[in-house]
Amino acid sequence: MRDALVAAAFHLFLERGYEQTTVDDIVALAGVGRRSFFRYFPSKEDVVFPDHERCLAEMTAFLADSGDEDEPVQRVCDAVRIVLRMYTENPTFSVQRYRLTKKVPGLRAYELSVVWRYERAFADHLRGRLAGRPDGTLQADVIAAAVAAAHNNALRSWLRSDGQGDASAALDHALGYVQQAFATPPAHDDEEPEDVVVVVSRRGAPLWRVVQEIESALEQD
Repeated sequence: MRDALVAAAFHLFLERGYEQTTVDDIVALAGVGRRSFFRYFPSKEDVVFPDHERCLAEMTAFLADSGDEDEPVQRVCDAVRIVLRMYTENPTFSVQRYRLTKKVPGLRAYELSVVWRYERAFADHLRGRLAGRPDGTLQADVIAAAVAAAHNNALRSWLRSDGQGDASAALDHALGYVQQAFATPPAHDDEEPEDVVVVVSRRGAPLWRVVQEIESALEQD
């Protein structure tokens, strides 16, 4: 029923235009009543974005399942790939929706509100993980915005090409800048600790003597 309503809605949107299509038109074509429509979609705008609630729930659950061993920025980058996958699973529908939202300002505003919810989910997760850092909240908000921007850049390039090309590779490339700027480098257990040399010298000793004592200390095993 849900898929039938979405299919009917987009058929009419493409045939008549979004503004000229009513909920009554959609349910008539789908062969159901108005009550059935509003059981699945609170408004006509929601039928244009039928998959975002499911995707947001899946992504939020993925973030909630993070462990202490998961690097926070990497985890958020992995989470945004779930969003991209939602689009690329159905290229035809995604491209049709992209063209529709470009023509209807109200849908564009609705889409921006959806993007903001993804970004807030990233920020909420990062705030919890970065709470102990200086400016942890600020870092969380900046990183969340950067991840959302990287995703949007890759997605829009893919949509403008009518769903051609490798959207995942484009996203990986964009996220590389985010990780390079913000990710915490992993610690290497095999790295030897740096030596610290302390040299005690009398006040007024000539510089050459101080250097000689330092060189002597460094040469010792």
